[in-house]
Amino acid sequence: EGSSTMTVREVLYMYFVARQPYDRFVSVCGNPEQARNAVALLVWLDQGTISAIHHVPGIDAGAVGIVAEEANAILECLRYPKPMVPPIPLISALCMQGGVCIEPRFFAFHQDLVVCGVSHFLDGAGKFVFDDRLQVLLRKSETGLVGNPPELMAPYSSLPLDVPEDCRSMFITFSKGMPLLREEIFDYFRKKWGDCVVRVLMEKTTGGSMPMYGQIIFKTEAVVQLVLNGERLVKISIDQRQIWLRKYVPKPTNAAD
Repeated sequence: EGSSTMTVREVLYMYFVARQPYDRFVSVCGNPEQARNAVALLVWLDQGTISAIHHVPGIDAGAVGIVAEEANAILECLRYPKPMVPPIPLISALCMQGGVCIEPRFFAFHQDLVVCGVSHFLDGAGKFVFDDRLQVLLRKSETGLVGNPPELMAPYSSLPLDVPEDCRSMFITFSKGMPLLREEIFDYFRKKWGDCVVRVLMEKTTGGSMPMYGQIIFKTEAVVQLVLNGERLVKISIDQRQIWLRKYVPKPTNAAD
């Protein structure tokens, strides 16, 4: 559903259950991006009788740290060629509170659905839920310190915000002498995560030399966040050839084609 009559305030109330775990993950683990991704994963799981996220505010700090570690282990495995998700005993136990058994292989088998669902939240309601300024405004309005701020009364749209390509791009480098074709990179992400790539650009070369770097432009910013998952640089292997990925930082002149 692209748009609705809901306001930003109503969305914040609807996803209040997501903000509390986010604050706890940040306080325990200290990495806001990993905290956002972990909460988005639990929100995606929060369907039907599965309600693991509802238990996070009430468990102790040690258990919160374990839930965050398990959630991020799931997300990190999804970028590997053949995901082997490690045991997730605490998330599984929380899901069992609703009578549903969730095993690690569930996430590996449904990795395209996981990425789609997590990205949808990060690009939609998550933009507001994780906005500290909006949360402060909400608390002030609830206590009567301010009236109804226009930011909270604005209509909410679940359509992803249109962001510049640079914000949803990644810079890639190849191991020396082991470059990949742009089609191989495109197909890797498309087969694993679905229709998430706009295009792949490669270094312009002359004299038959092989490209050493390139650029991937994804459809949404959330996919970049999931690939990195709080890290500055990550490595993946495509057909036994390694590539390194980091967030794209534009320069005055761009040699990518």
